[in-house]
Amino acid sequence: MGPFEMVVGIVLIVTIGGIIKAKHGIRRDNRGNEYFVGNAADKEETKALLAEIRALKDRIQVLERIATDNNRAVSLDEEIERLRDRSQI
Repeated sequence: MGPFEMVVGIVLIVTIGGIIKAKHGIRRDNRGNEYFVGNAADKEETKALLAEIRALKDRIQVLERIATDNNRAVSLDEEIERLRDRSQI
């Protein structure tokens, strides 16, 4: 393989790599740093996952309060039903 073919091969490999990165949403800024550019579906999925995490954190707080609450004025069954009602929203 001569030097010309080697240069063409390197350029071809770099070009194909750039196309694959662009297809997967990886961009490069002016400083050469790479970053991911997602599509709208990714953003909606991220919002849905964050909302689910918030709901789970709320449920954990309620369960911790139930487990550590010394005042048993509210029965455990009522608290669980309230959690079920909240999760169906």
